[in-house]
Amino acid sequence: MNKSIVVTGMGCISAAGNNLAQFSASLFTGSSKDCLNIAPITLFDPSELTTNIAAEVKKYHPAEHFNKVQLKQLDRYAQFALLASEEAVIHAGIKFSPNIAARSCVVFGSSIGGQETIEQAYQQYYTQHKKRPHPFTVPKLLPSAASSQISMKYGITGPSFATSSACASSGHAIAMAALMLRTGMVDVAIVGGAEACITLGNFHTWEGLRVLSNDTCRPFSGDRSGLVIGEGAGCLILETKEHADKRKAVIHAELVGVGMSSDAHNIVQPLAQGAQNSMNAALQDAQIQTEQINYINAHGSATIQNDRTETQAIHQLFQLHANKLYVSSTKAIHGHVLGAGAVIESIATILALKKQQVPPTRNYREKDSQCDLNFVVNYPITTNIEYAMSNSFAFGGQNCSLIYKK
Repeated sequence: MNKSIVVTGMGCISAAGNNLAQFSASLFTGSSKDCLNIAPITLFDPSELTTNIAAEVKKYHPAEHFNKVQLKQLDRYAQFALLASEEAVIHAGIKFSPNIAARSCVVFGSSIGGQETIEQAYQQYYTQHKKRPHPFTVPKLLPSAASSQISMKYGITGPSFATSSACASSGHAIAMAALMLRTGMVDVAIVGGAEACITLGNFHTWEGLRVLSNDTCRPFSGDRSGLVIGEGAGCLILETKEHADKRKAVIHAELVGVGMSSDAHNIVQPLAQGAQNSMNAALQDAQIQTEQINYINAHGSATIQNDRTETQAIHQLFQLHANKLYVSSTKAIHGHVLGAGAVIESIATILALKKQQVPPTRNYREKDSQCDLNFVVNYPITTNIEYAMSNSFAFGGQNCSLIYKK
């Protein structure tokens, strides 16, 4: 028997803020001027690159959060995961007694994992000519390192693993946790995603794809020039409603629909039918009609092809309702956080439900005739939102759509 799943805690760190409160304030700020969260790269010298901007976490000093011993074992992405999960656990007001810990899981997604560690290892071996990299290189770079570190911190003895499906990674993490909660395998899930790949080597490889912007992120805008890579982490505490009610937890939203699909089409080119299938699967899972969705937090990566494909998919699925529901992409505020994008955007969606406001697509300047939805641009709007959908569509056609209810 499927059980109701609720969100009782949230935590995040990104270019849009180092905690949930800062993120919320940044999310619902409106302006016709470009968002300043995207700025010149400071984490490395980008002079040899065409692109020199990113959505970096601001004013972050690892030594303020972790001691020297911990930092030897934690890649930057795992640091972000631990900080986001800590905030979410505190926000949920949950204590992991041995009994609860045994009935809990940790599922964290990452597209790349310990990219900083990988690059440092290559530098030590090939440039500095050291005999071997740091002994903790392997456990630091693993995509599952974040899940392991979180499970150890809270003593979680239930399932703990990573999901890696490019930009849908944390969406699939939420989906996997939801399935375990529904079937009664666990009562509580610490779920999310983390990414920290603003490194020289990573940017060289991304430039090869010719999808990076050299000015800023302008989703759905006619003058958009590509995506902007971001870093950070997001975390949700999911519980069965029965468990949350038993401990009298504050409920922030309900996760009612999970949809997943594969394009089976092309390693980099998106397919409208695949995105449509994902959204439709989420609606079927939630057992609601298209007309009941009030807001879509779009994948909206700000590439020409992706934005147009997603627009087409929304039109194909929602038909006449497509022009009535509100759509926005928050990537202009926090950048494309790759594997962590889905959970950060889920948090944005949940905050929209709580505030009854639609966060805007910042940096929007002009219309694209092939992106003709009811976009909320530059300034938030207040409206009734009962159901909201969050989309994540990844390279390789790995799609995930999630529906949250007020």
